[in-house]
Amino acid sequence: EVQLVESGGGLVQTGGSLRLSCAASGFTFDDYAIGWFRQAPGKEREEVSCSSTNDGLTYYADSVKGRFTISRDNAKNTMYLQMNSLKPEDTAVYYCAAETVVPGGNRIHYWGQGTQVTVSS
Repeated sequence: EVQLVESGGGLVQTGGSLRLSCAASGFTFDDYAIGWFRQAPGKEREEVSCSSTNDGLTYYADSVKGRFTISRDNAKNTMYLQMNSLKPEDTAVYYCAAETVVPGGNRIHYWGQGTQVTVSS
């Protein structure tokens, strides 16, 4: 069974830090690009950050650049999102995701269940 299980969310004050973790199982984690998305109340889900498999390419949304860091530990089948200098506008449900492209061009995409991050002002 494929699973992505997030942890590490919670309530933090403005300027604080949190580290989200996402443990993967049921698929070959090394073969998948990883990403973090978030959805605030009344807003569409947005991509926060993503990272390719093994070539080190990363992307950050402008709103989090310089404050958030995505990483992965393939030995532990786990991805992380280190969030520093948090702002109230970072409040959202955060989702981890993993994606690969199989021969033929089809994409396989998995989602975590989401974890709430609340930043108080």
